[in-house]
Amino acid sequence: MSGTALIYDDEMTRYKLLWTEPPGHHSQRNAANGFCVFNNVAIAALYAKKHYNLNRILIVDWDIHHGQGVQYCFEEDPSVLYFSWHRYEHQTFWPCLAESDYDGMGKGKGAGFNINLPWNKVGMTNSDYLYAFLQVLLPVAYEFDPELVLICAGFDSAIGDPEGHMCASPEIFGHLTHLLMSLANGRLCVVLEGGYNLTSLAQSVCQTVQTLLGDPTPILTGIGSPCHSAVESVQNVQAVHQSHWSCFNHITVSLVSEPSTKRSRKEDGDGEDTTETKDKTDKTEDIVWAEPLPRPAPPVRTVAVVPTELEDCLPEGCQHLGEISQLYIEEAKKIRNDHARDMTNEKSLQCLQNVLSVLEKIRNKEVCNGMVLVPDVFAFVSCAVQHALGSLCDRVLVVFVGDGNIPLDTQDGRVLLVQICSKEPEGVKSHYHVPVCLSKGLCEAASVIQAVLGLLLPLAYEFGPGLVVEALGDGSSKQDVPVWSQLTSLLQGLGQGRTLALLQRDCGSEMVSATGVSLLGSPAPSLGPLGAPLSEDVEALEAQRQRLKSQWGLLLKTESRTESQDK
Repeated sequence: MSGTALIYDDEMTRYKLLWTEPPGHHSQRNAANGFCVFNNVAIAALYAKKHYNLNRILIVDWDIHHGQGVQYCFEEDPSVLYFSWHRYEHQTFWPCLAESDYDGMGKGKGAGFNINLPWNKVGMTNSDYLYAFLQVLLPVAYEFDPELVLICAGFDSAIGDPEGHMCASPEIFGHLTHLLMSLANGRLCVVLEGGYNLTSLAQSVCQTVQTLLGDPTPILTGIGSPCHSAVESVQNVQAVHQSHWSCFNHITVSLVSEPSTKRSRKEDGDGEDTTETKDKTDKTEDIVWAEPLPRPAPPVRTVAVVPTELEDCLPEGCQHLGEISQLYIEEAKKIRNDHARDMTNEKSLQCLQNVLSVLEKIRNKEVCNGMVLVPDVFAFVSCAVQHALGSLCDRVLVVFVGDGNIPLDTQDGRVLLVQICSKEPEGVKSHYHVPVCLSKGLCEAASVIQAVLGLLLPLAYEFGPGLVVEALGDGSSKQDVPVWSQLTSLLQGLGQGRTLALLQRDCGSEMVSATGVSLLGSPAPSLGPLGAPLSEDVEALEAQRQRLKSQWGLLLKTESRTESQDK
């Protein structure tokens, strides 16, 4: 089977299409294997190290088979981090190797730089794949800080494939690609590996390519609890890698020595498939799924409203709002009277008109996202959310960075408010109001990334917003810019990229420029190799997880599952 790769050109500024054949993650130094002759990704990594002097390369292998050829090539090399999830079923699925299990971690100096996540049952879903990325791959990847990301993109892990027997939809690969594009300053190469259902293969490749081209991310529905077997595998990976990666140091975790799937297999007789596995296999062979919806990109990516003195700070591609319709002028007066009666200043009313106009352009698919600098971010967040719920969507995610009390009602579940702050806000918290108290705010990058991957994104993906309102309050500094850029980039994967960024007017030119760049889809700057998050921040995050885990499935750990939540 032929393979495709989307790579940057020599200037590292855009993608090109390259055909490679045949695929190769099974091929080894001295032998072809598994229908693979040349190990394309391994060769590419070695070439990049030699000719571009790269010191940290991440290889992500989402093929349904373990890429043992890649593992053997780099298992003693700490400059290449290899992550593979694969169908394993306790060493009964090809290539049936003991070293494909979670304890295959690399050797010598490369110990810890080989991460195997074995799937011990079939039927894994979008929720399982997202859970693996957010709990294992991305925390390690941000700590590793790769200079290049290579993907062994086998789509036999997609729904309907006769080899994989998994239930993950083609759309999930668009989201996984988006999450990886925030690494390595966007230097990403996707290389086709396996895939044997021509329908799901074509759809999955298209979803991946559309994300690389910057189209709005697809809609994901039904995100919830990962299956028990997936949680067990994730827990085992975290346990054996705790001594190698500081992002796992804070986790109280132990090995699951007798996984639930292994117990079932023993009960049915060693060497035989369990009844559950047989049933799952039969179901996935005949499964029918909906064709992915079109992902048309609005004619304009980003519109911005900033003071005249900051217009030169906007990156090329950010368009000015233009003339405001009389309809939005009247609507602004109505919303002010209903939700912000203290907004008596005419300039504030004009700013509110700008906010509503941007939201309407997003609703009408004239633009994908927008940025507005506002005089009072608290009041404008409230007004924007009220207008959006009335005309644009049913659910709004608000990500607020800063201290203070935000006047939003989260009791009815239509608004999910996640506030990254340094001081606990006043008032009663609901399962839809999540204060994330970090002692140094955005200044401690490791703590922020831990909060984003371990709390914010799991909640957000399960919530499924139609719009994201990202707000920056008082007190931001130049030091916060790289982390804010990363946050803005990651949030683009939600709500089909429909984002409204509201920034306090005195946030500074660098913050305005960085926000515009991220909204346009340009790569966020690297945060550098991350250390361990602060212990007090870890405790605060775990307290929130404990408070919320009964409501949100992606926050569950093995010890918190119930029998009814297992597949």
